[in-house]
Amino acid sequence: MKDHKPPINGGRRGGALTIMAAIYSDLKDKTVIVTGGAGGIGEGIVRAFHAQGARVGFLDIDVERGRRLQAELGQTALFVACDLTDIPALKAAVIEIRTAFGPIDILVNNAAHDERHATLDVTEDYWDGRMAVNLKHQFFAAQAVLPDMQATGKGAIVNLGSTSWIIGQGGMPAYTACKSAVIGLTRSLARDFGPFGVRVNAVAPGWIMTERQLELWVTPETEKEIYANQCLKRRLVPDDIAKMVVFMCSDEAGAITNQHYVVDGGWT
Repeated sequence: MKDHKPPINGGRRGGALTIMAAIYSDLKDKTVIVTGGAGGIGEGIVRAFHAQGARVGFLDIDVERGRRLQAELGQTALFVACDLTDIPALKAAVIEIRTAFGPIDILVNNAAHDERHATLDVTEDYWDGRMAVNLKHQFFAAQAVLPDMQATGKGAIVNLGSTSWIIGQGGMPAYTACKSAVIGLTRSLARDFGPFGVRVNAVAPGWIMTERQLELWVTPETEKEIYANQCLKRRLVPDDIAKMVVFMCSDEAGAITNQHYVVDGGWT
């Protein structure tokens, strides 16, 4: 299977990420917030919007990686260290980005944590923690930016889900419960805020080969299973998701809302 393994970051040239994608002129100078933006899929999304000429604020608990990414991208990127399970801190981070870059035009709720856990070992506190890190912050981030979008009569929110619950993956019931709930949240927000010109959609990644996945979960045996299930016999990388998210937030997708898009190489 070695012939089907491109670089996990979509390609690097001279040590910097190279994003080869369409340019959507309407995204230039838009204010974007990406949660969990310091690494993995989130980093890919931050880089993709930055390449479009957008002003990108991104939140993450990983201070070192966040500061390093901001330093690389420059003045049109702003990293705010934030534990998204702390809702007052999340709201304060949104205010900081708004103060720096102006009203929020686009929100990408990317942050999540796919920690494995056995059903019989889950305590009430652990369950609540999984809800906080995988679902609760999506609602409150949306709540924090929606007034900006209502005021301008336009905006886009993309909530990141997962195919884990679609394929019936075991070993992390709280996570899969949260990710299935993302669809309900998306459809409710799309219905309520569509009259204000706000579009809300969900994107469900398949098994994306981030550094975390490769370090923790992907073995040669697992990778054989991935290729057996995917129609496309290659690694899916963060840029595959980033390109979809950027398109969904552009005017090219201006009539699309209340939808759930799967990017999984044809697994489901």
